[in-house]
Amino acid sequence: MLKTLPLLLLLFYGLTLKAQVVTYETAPKKAKASFDKAVDAVRMYNTKEAIGYLQEALKTAPGFTDAYGQMGLCYTELKNYTQAVAAFQKLQQLDSNGLRPVTMAYSKALAGTGNFVEALKLVDKYLVTARSKNATAEKLRANYTFAVNNSQRQVPFHPVNLGDHINSRDLEYFPSLTIDSRTLIYTRRINGRNEDFFLSRRDSSGWSQSVNMGEPVNSSYNEGAQNISQDGTMLMFTGCEFPDGKGSCDIYYSELTPNGWTTPQNIGAPVNTRDWESQPSLSADKQTLYFARETTDNATDIFVSKRLANGRWSAPERLGPNINTPGRETTPFIHADGQTLYFSSNGHPGYGGQDIFYSRRQPDGSWGPAVNLGYPINTIDEDASLIVDANGTTGYFASDRSDTRGGLDIYSFELYPEARPLQTLYVKGFVYDTVTHTRIAANIDVIDLQGGYQIAAVKTNDNGDFLAPLPVGKDYAFHVNKKGYLFYSDNFSLKDHNPGVPFEKNIPLQPLAANASIVLHNIFFKSKQFNLEPASVTELDKLVKLLQENPTIRIEIAGHTDNVGSDKDNLLLSDNRAKAVVKYLAEKGIPTTRMTAKGYGETQPIVSNDTESGRAENRRTVFKITGL
Repeated sequence: MLKTLPLLLLLFYGLTLKAQVVTYETAPKKAKASFDKAVDAVRMYNTKEAIGYLQEALKTAPGFTDAYGQMGLCYTELKNYTQAVAAFQKLQQLDSNGLRPVTMAYSKALAGTGNFVEALKLVDKYLVTARSKNATAEKLRANYTFAVNNSQRQVPFHPVNLGDHINSRDLEYFPSLTIDSRTLIYTRRINGRNEDFFLSRRDSSGWSQSVNMGEPVNSSYNEGAQNISQDGTMLMFTGCEFPDGKGSCDIYYSELTPNGWTTPQNIGAPVNTRDWESQPSLSADKQTLYFARETTDNATDIFVSKRLANGRWSAPERLGPNINTPGRETTPFIHADGQTLYFSSNGHPGYGGQDIFYSRRQPDGSWGPAVNLGYPINTIDEDASLIVDANGTTGYFASDRSDTRGGLDIYSFELYPEARPLQTLYVKGFVYDTVTHTRIAANIDVIDLQGGYQIAAVKTNDNGDFLAPLPVGKDYAFHVNKKGYLFYSDNFSLKDHNPGVPFEKNIPLQPLAANASIVLHNIFFKSKQFNLEPASVTELDKLVKLLQENPTIRIEIAGHTDNVGSDKDNLLLSDNRAKAVVKYLAEKGIPTTRMTAKGYGETQPIVSNDTESGRAENRRTVFKITGL
């Protein structure tokens, strides 16, 4: 949920100016009266109204230094840094000593316009003459020093307001997008009070007029900070002060069914505690949950929890020190690639407030160093809540920029290449029984063939429907399994795949029965050789597990080749390849009495050998049940 930041102590600064600058005493009565009204407006947090009174005071007394100082403070509070700098510069022209009480605000205004060099000079000068240690000034100096040292790293940034179909006079924030980039769900704070979720669909003409998602997802309680699953079937969100809450704010979920969204459920312990849990982000396979939690030792940290086999969630663990700091880490977003995490932090070196960072998953599963997204994506203010579409090219975030419809609006922008995640496509379809042709629920694993690690572990819904992410640029093994069935295997090479074109594939599963057989698509040999390639291990271990779970099954491993080479050589090669598979299974504890190996050479082609693709299909390893 959004947390209101404390306002600047404008009244304090105003009174300081009056105590130190005598021009208030010499100003005309009318100017004093306008100035006093401005101070009262500041006290009531009516900053825009205060500016109007200060303008009246300056019309009466153009050299009114206190009014210029207070004007600069007000514009700084409103983040109108250009006008703030102008007011402070006028104050400096009239009374150079008058800047001392507003030095921090002036430096912030300069930094807000991108002038970090001058902002740093101001803070350095202030600290040299400061009578005591000033934590605020030290923090600003650290921010400005970081900005100056990274001045060559200004990144391209051209945000575009999503328009009137999405944004309104109310506040809009926390955008969330499905993997096909066609469904957008976001939070809107209606009339500045109740938060509701709104939904918009995109087609060739753009985003449709957003609509309130209504009950049961929206309620009279305070819900927000939502995340729609990549397949669009699960909504994770934050509920605060709910009757069944564990703490002030908890994580809830609702699922999309043929009858609509289900009544939200508290995700429960151990994810939710007496503490504040918020800002959930669900991995593309819906098996890993990232979220923010307030802690007693580290302000706010990002945690991760895994879905267990029984459907519950594991005890959350903090992400490592490359992510979490003694400061505040919030708004985690795990990209569909499963390898790139975006988050916000005020604990890592940055430009000020909270900055947005990204981290890449390392081969050992840990997260790499946090990388600041750079200026002007990050500014001196609070920058957070970034999401990136599956293509990896477009970012979405909330901001109160000059063209806002009212307060926070949702914007999009093209993310520069270095900060992009892996472009991610997906394969979708359904799983069905080859005998009855009914749809069945099953488990799907997507494995990076080169690294041997799991990209996604997808569970279909009860109707067998699935969506599995496939980051481009790699080769993947695709395994579908269900107890009582032969598993299904396939592979996808996305090294040269046409960007933006997803796969659609319906998966047949064969019940365990005599003579049932499958092609083992992820068993690999080098040309003319029969030594198993390392990438074969994942598939072989699936086979081991199947045989362990069904200890009475007897099998044949059959090797087949194309027609290149002599019949004799091909027959020998195919026989040796089949034997290599049986040997691996035996080494894993499968009795050799349950297995036979046979090579068929080129005698049983399944397609023509006239093309390379045809020859590739004919080079295969087949698993067949010979007895139960």
